[in-house]
Amino acid sequence: MKIIHVDMDQFFAAVEQRDNPKLKGKPIAVGHDAERGVVSTASYEARRFGVHSAQSIQLAKRLCPQLIIVEPHFQRYKEVSAQLHQIFHDYTDLIEPISLDEAFLDVTENKRGIELGVDIAREIKQRIREATGLTASAGVSYCKFLAKIASDWRKPDGLTVIHPDRALDFIAQLKVEKIWGVGQKTAEKMHHMGIFTGLDLRNTSLARLTQEFGKMGQVFYDFSRGIDNRPVISEWERKSVSCEQTFESDISENSAVTIHLYHTVLELERRILKNDFEGRTLTLKVKFQDFQQITRSITVDHILRTKDDILPLAKQLMQGVEFHSHPIRLLGLGVSNQKSSTPQNAPQWIELELEFAPWPDE
Repeated sequence: MKIIHVDMDQFFAAVEQRDNPKLKGKPIAVGHDAERGVVSTASYEARRFGVHSAQSIQLAKRLCPQLIIVEPHFQRYKEVSAQLHQIFHDYTDLIEPISLDEAFLDVTENKRGIELGVDIAREIKQRIREATGLTASAGVSYCKFLAKIASDWRKPDGLTVIHPDRALDFIAQLKVEKIWGVGQKTAEKMHHMGIFTGLDLRNTSLARLTQEFGKMGQVFYDFSRGIDNRPVISEWERKSVSCEQTFESDISENSAVTIHLYHTVLELERRILKNDFEGRTLTLKVKFQDFQQITRSITVDHILRTKDDILPLAKQLMQGVEFHSHPIRLLGLGVSNQKSSTPQNAPQWIELELEFAPWPDE
């Protein structure tokens, strides 16, 4: 297998600096400048001050007083992303998008007949620069896990190859924080277990890892041995449609909750119709002032498509949610479960430790 992971460098920030020369070389953060705004992407100039994505805008401004906050232009980012995929398709149709600015490519059999994955990655990087004026980093290996790590290894504008013969030595010296699926809390737990590197992880038994991390224990066990059999998936089936809103101020009044719930239902209806999605399970997500979070689901025997279908169920799910003394910070709704109408198949919400950026309003 020859897998390439392409990851654009500081993508949103780079597009903004490209389109507005006055921002070049300046510390900028892309995001909404509000009390609860979040950094989508920070330029490398801002990162030197400790500013990073998923950080609150207010903290970012304290870390970097000269920080320039730029409102995101998602349509522009989508246009650039489309350019990237046009380039990718010149080499392979086995492309798995991860986000607007990164993707896996399986180039084992490629359209150009190029033997080495590193040569394809080098060509793609050059063509991205010529077409967009932006830089990308690329990683090349025999599996997705290692290709992803390789693309982060020499950012920005990096190109790293992890050959199968060197994979185990490479993994052995990795900090566990670099391993996919290991977020802050998982890393802390591993440190308490005496696991700090890939080699430490490899020396931990499968039984112990499974005991401590459940199903992810098998994943960590395999990754530490350079095993990742996940294919590059070029087509996928949408399993849910959802939307959520974080409020500028916490809400605790009946009227405010009712109004926001209604507008969330309208937005969910719009997204369902746009995606032509058919689901039977409605899930309510509530995050409170203290960041505690609850989810509640209900499954019915008919398709949830319109406001009239969804609103009564949303109100039913909100009943019993104590928000008068426990103000709400975030409210979300999602529809899932296309094929089955049985409650047993209702979706499970899993909280992951991921770096994220706000999605475009679509």
